[in-house]
Amino acid sequence: MPALGTAGFGIRTFYAATHPNDKCGANGLPLTPNSVKILGRFQFLKTLSHPRLCQYLDISKTKHECMLVVSEHHSSSLKELIKKEGSIGESEIVRVGYQLLEGLCYLHNNGVVHRNLSVEHVLLDVEKNVKLSEHGLYYMTDYGADVSFPIGLPRYMAPEVLCSGPVRVDEETGHCVQPLSGPKSDVWAFGLILLQLVLGKEIWARLGIKETLHKIVEMIKSDMSPIDIFQQDATVASKLQGTSRELRDVLRLCLTVSAAKRAKSSELKQHPLFRDERMKAVPHKEEVRMCTTELRCKDLELPTYEETIENEFSDDHLSRRSMSEVFYLWRLAGGDLEAVLRKAGLAKTRRPVHLLPCYGIVDGEVFGQDRDFAELLDFTVVPLSQEQLRYRLRDVPATAYYPLLEEESKVVETQSLPTSPSSGELTSSASLPLVIREKDVEYQFHRIILYERLLAAYPFKRPCIWREARVDIPPLVRANVWAAILEVEGDVEGMYDSIDKETPTTTDRQIEVDIPRCHQYHELLSSPSAHAKFKRVLKAWVLSNQQYVYWQGLDSLCAPFLALSFNNEALAFACLSAFIPKYLHKFFLRDNSAVIQEYLAVFSHLIAFHDPELSNHLDGIGFIPDLYAIPWFLTMYAHVFPLHKIVHLWDTLLLGNSSFPLCIGVSILQQLRDRLLSFGFNECILLFSDMPEIDIERCVQDSIKIFCSTPKSATYRQHARPNKKKTSEDRPNLSYYSRDYHDQPQSELSMEPIPIDELKGEKCCRISAEDLIELGELAGAAYSRSPTKKRQTSKPMILIVDVRSPEDFRRGTLQDSINIPFQTAFSPEGDLNPCSAVQTLNSRRNQVIIVVGNRGRNAANFANELVRLGYSRVCVLHKGLDVFRTTGLITVPPADI
Repeated sequence: MPALGTAGFGIRTFYAATHPNDKCGANGLPLTPNSVKILGRFQFLKTLSHPRLCQYLDISKTKHECMLVVSEHHSSSLKELIKKEGSIGESEIVRVGYQLLEGLCYLHNNGVVHRNLSVEHVLLDVEKNVKLSEHGLYYMTDYGADVSFPIGLPRYMAPEVLCSGPVRVDEETGHCVQPLSGPKSDVWAFGLILLQLVLGKEIWARLGIKETLHKIVEMIKSDMSPIDIFQQDATVASKLQGTSRELRDVLRLCLTVSAAKRAKSSELKQHPLFRDERMKAVPHKEEVRMCTTELRCKDLELPTYEETIENEFSDDHLSRRSMSEVFYLWRLAGGDLEAVLRKAGLAKTRRPVHLLPCYGIVDGEVFGQDRDFAELLDFTVVPLSQEQLRYRLRDVPATAYYPLLEEESKVVETQSLPTSPSSGELTSSASLPLVIREKDVEYQFHRIILYERLLAAYPFKRPCIWREARVDIPPLVRANVWAAILEVEGDVEGMYDSIDKETPTTTDRQIEVDIPRCHQYHELLSSPSAHAKFKRVLKAWVLSNQQYVYWQGLDSLCAPFLALSFNNEALAFACLSAFIPKYLHKFFLRDNSAVIQEYLAVFSHLIAFHDPELSNHLDGIGFIPDLYAIPWFLTMYAHVFPLHKIVHLWDTLLLGNSSFPLCIGVSILQQLRDRLLSFGFNECILLFSDMPEIDIERCVQDSIKIFCSTPKSATYRQHARPNKKKTSEDRPNLSYYSRDYHDQPQSELSMEPIPIDELKGEKCCRISAEDLIELGELAGAAYSRSPTKKRQTSKPMILIVDVRSPEDFRRGTLQDSINIPFQTAFSPEGDLNPCSAVQTLNSRRNQVIIVVGNRGRNAANFANELVRLGYSRVCVLHKGLDVFRTTGLITVPPADI
C-alpha cells in the first residue's frame, strides 16, 4: 500500500441496480443484491497499487443500495490544467501521455479496463504527476450489469462501445451478456485526451449527447481516418501541423475506428515518441508480502542526503504512513462517511414509493413515478478532511512513528502478566476493555506501528509478535499476525497455485451446498466473489490432505481466515492448513467417531473438575456434550458465534495449545450456569438450538483462568498431535500451566492411551505421575519464595488422598498424603463418614485433590463420589500408586497418621 504523501481522501457515491422483489435465481433462492456483488468485486481493486493510479481504500453500502467508495484524491485534474493553461508544450504532452500509458498498461496487465477515461478522471498531484481515478467502476459493477447507468462519457467512448448498444443482462445469472469492452477502448479515449492536450481545449465539450453520438457515427461510416476528419477544421489542422511526426503517428494509432487495427497500450508505450520518458522512468516495484521466498530487503535503499535533510525538518510524519493505515485511523478519529455526504448535501433519499409505474390516459397526460435521477451516475467527489485525525495525533512525539524494537530484549522474560514493553505510555489504555481499545485512535496508532515493524522482521521477531499478541491484536494487522502466530512461512502462493482447484471432484457438490449457508449475514462473505474464493480454498485443502475427507464445518473454519485475507487466498489457505493440524488433528478422518468421543469425554471431565454442581445437574437430566458441543469443537466455535466475536476469541485461542478450546467450552457453560441449573432437558435443548448472547471478553478471561488452573495432563488425548518442543525463545513467559502436555518428552510416569469406554465411564480427569511431581515441586517453590517467614504449609497447592486400606497405606505412600480407605469412606446414605482425614478434605476443597490408589477401580469410584458430593478440582492418579515404586518417592508415613 503506497504512503499517504500529499494525497487526500475522496468519497463518491452511486446506486446499484435493484432486483424485483419476487425474482429468484436458478437455484430458487433470492438473487444476491447487486450492491453485495459490487462489494465483493471491489476487494480486488484494493490490491491494485501503482504510482499512476489513485488507490482504492474502502467501500460500504447504505440503504437503498447506495455505495460509498473511498479512494485517493487530488484536487487538481487534467481538465483544470487544460482550462487554465490552454495548449501546452509537446514535451509536457509526451510526459503526461507516457504516465497515462503507465497506468493503463498496469490496469490492462491485471485484467482491468478503465472504460471511464476522460480528462476529468486524470488527476494531478502536487508535482503534476498523473493519477488515474475512477478506473475500477467498470470492473466492480460487472461491466455495467449491476448499475442502471452507462459506464463512461459518450464523447470518450470508442466506436465499438457505442455500437454494442445498451447493457444487456442475463435474467438467470445477472451477468452482462453483451460484448465486453476490451483494453483498446481505453486506447481510443487516450488518443482523444492527447488530442485535447494538443488543441488546448476539450473536444465536443459544448455538444449534447445527441450531437456527440452523431459525430461519432459519421466517423464510423466514413472511410477516412478520424484524425483526417478532425483536420477538416482549420484550427485543428494548424495545431497538428505544429507537432512532431511521432506524436501525429501516435494519434493515428489510437484514433482508429477498427479495434483490430488500433494499437495496444503496451505497444504505444514502446513508441519512439516516448523514448526519453522510458529512459527516465523508474520501474514500478510490487509490494513484497510477508510470506514469500523473495528477499524482502532486496529493494531497500539508503535515503539520499536530500531526503534525509527533508525528513529531518519535516513535521508531517503521518504522511509517511500507508494510506490504508491513515484511513483506518481517520475512521477511529470520528470520521463518518455518511455525515460528510449529508454536510455536502449529497445524501439522497428516495421517496417511500419509487417503483410506481407510469401510465397514460386518452388525452396523453402521464401519471405515476418519474425516473429517479439519483440512480444515475454522479461524478461529484467529496474530499475528506484529515484535520480531526491530525488534531488527535498532535501530541504524539516523532519517536513514536519509529519505535525501537531491540529494547524489548531487555524485558524480564518471567513477568507474570502480558504487557507490551514497547508502549509503556499506554499502560492505562491497555487495561481498558478490548472493544474500547479497538476504537481508541491513539492506542491503535501505537499498536499498529509497532506490529508493522515486527511483521517486517518476521520470522526473526516471531517471539516478540507472540508476546505482543498476548496484549491484543489491532484489527488492521490481524491477518498477518495470525499467520505469524501459526508459523506460516515460505512460498505460500507457489504452493497454493500448484494445487489444481478447477478440475471437478466428488466434494464439489457438498461444498457448493454449504457455502451459501456459511456466515451469509456478513456482506463480504455473501458475495459471489467470496463464494468462488471459498470453493477454491476448501478444494485446495481437501486435495492437499488426501488422508481426510470434507466434513460440514470446514467452511466455518475457513470463514475467519478468508474474511481477513480476502485478497490473499494463498495466505488464507496456509493459515487454515496450519490451524487444523494444531487444534483439529484427525477430526476430518472418514471415521472420526473415536476422536470426537475422546474429545467430548475429556470435556466432560473438565466440567466436573471445575464445576461439579453443574456437571451433576447436566448428567442428571441427560444433557450430555454430544448433544450440543460437537459443532463447537468441530468448527472451533466459528459456527456458533458471529465473525466479529470469533476474531476476538481466536486472538487468544491461537496463543493456546490444543486443549485451550476445551477451556473455552467450560467458560461458556459457566456464563450460562444459572439458566442451565434451573432448566430441564427440553429447555437446555432449546437454549443451545439458538446460541444465546455470550460476553466474549469475559469468556476469554475465564478461559485463561480455567486453562491455568487445570493440570496439563488432565487434558491428555491420545489423538492429539504431538507438538514440537518449544523453547523459551519461541514462546516467552511460559508458565507451568501454559505448556502443552504433548510438548513434553514421554516416560513411564507419563500418560498413556485410555480406552474410550473406560474414559467415558469416569467422571474425573486423570493426572500423570510426572504432573503430580511437578505440581508438588511448584508448591515447594511457592513456599520458598514467600516474602514472609511464616510457614505456608496450611495452604498447599495439592491434596493427595490415598484410598487404599490402612495396612497398605502404612507400608508406604506419598509424602503429605492423607488416608481415607474406600471401603469405609461412605455411609449407606452416600455421605462421607466423619473422621479427621475427612475434616482435612473439607477444609481444603479449593485445592487440587488427587486421588491415588492401586490399579483397580477404587480410586476412580472414590473420585466419582467426591464429584457427586460437590467437591471440585478432583482428579485421579493415572496408573495408580505403583507407578512410583521405582522412583524412591514412596515413604512410610509417621505412626500418628
